Amino acid sequence: MLDEENLQTAPRPAAAAANVSTFARFGLLMYTFLIVYASLYPFSNWHSIGLAPWSFLLMPMPHYWTGFDVGVNMVGYFPFGMLVVFALYPTFRGLPAALIAILCGMLLSGALEAIQTYLPSRVSSNLDFLTNFAGAFVGACAGALLSRTFLEQSRLLQLRQAWFVPDAGRGLIIAGLWPLAQIYPQGYLFGHGELMPILSDWLSDWLETPVDLIAVLTTDLHLTVQEYWLAETLITAFGMTGALLTWSLLLRKQVPRPVLLIALLAVAMAAKSLASALAFAPANAFAWLTPGAKGGVLIGTMMVGGLSYAPPAAQRRIAAACLLLGVVAINLVPANPYFMATLQAWIQGKFLNFNGAAHFLAVFWPFFALWFLLHPAHRAKRT
Repeated sequence: MLDEENLQTAPRPAAAAANVSTFARFGLLMYTFLIVYASLYPFSNWHSIGLAPWSFLLMPMPHYWTGFDVGVNMVGYFPFGMLVVFALYPTFRGLPAALIAILCGMLLSGALEAIQTYLPSRVSSNLDFLTNFAGAFVGACAGALLSRTFLEQSRLLQLRQAWFVPDAGRGLIIAGLWPLAQIYPQGYLFGHGELMPILSDWLSDWLETPVDLIAVLTTDLHLTVQEYWLAETLITAFGMTGALLTWSLLLRKQVPRPVLLIALLAVAMAAKSLASALAFAPANAFAWLTPGAKGGVLIGTMMVGGLSYAPPAAQRRIAAACLLLGVVAINLVPANPYFMATLQAWIQGKFLNFNGAAHFLAVFWPFFALWFLLHPAHRAKRT
């Protein structure tokens, strides 16, 4: 029997190279979630406007459209088509895999455009359907041509085998999405999993009256400036520690662990800065680096530095505990008034779909990470 520490140095069977599909299949699942959430965001004010859901197919082409819209639709479905082909490998290869991927792209795009008929904030469009289909078509063709190279002969695959534990496929997807989860504006640095606003909106639609669950739960809670700082420090430390320990679990013993941990943190902060500059103004690129956030990063650095060489089982438990505590805190602490005032300057505009995907990651990333950390298949001993 091999425990989790020995598993990190166990050699990978050579015959498994042709069956590498966990990364692609889990990546496809996550990317499909992103497309669905982005296409139906913000999930509010559902009602029928008297049109059949498939009526968009028979309507004239839109008179007004931009190259940006066409490009975004094609780029959005290109990875989907490629991931479907990679996920089918090696059961289906070449032309059969490409045809299945094209069909899946067509069905997914058609279904989402039909559902958008019931969302007043979205417009079903046959042009969107065709450009989404075109993106999936190109992605499927590219996947069919590149599947053997990426899944059997790629240098990236060799690097993955040398640096990461054999069962790291799902974890690599989750860790790689953490920097992208920083793109959506958040009240607290690394404060993911904020479900209360979403649940409040759903209840408001269902009960046809405004509902604010955070206000209900924190009726008598009035934080001072110092208490807001403390809350942000804890939320930042919990989120950072949980994410980086999850990343640490994927690394083999012989890799430069501190360098890779710092690299992931740097990428996350760079994504946060770039998103803040684009969403608000270049002068606000580092507005998220508040005193509370600085304290949280300092505490998180000390925690990760001390725990990154702990036994994998201990890292797994501590990472899960930190993420759980962070989710509880972010759903109980009132929103920072300064952040809410800053958010008024945010205009989503043509980035509505992209912001929907970013919002999905910001809300659900810790739950995917907890699934990975707590699932028996990811933590059980293997023979």
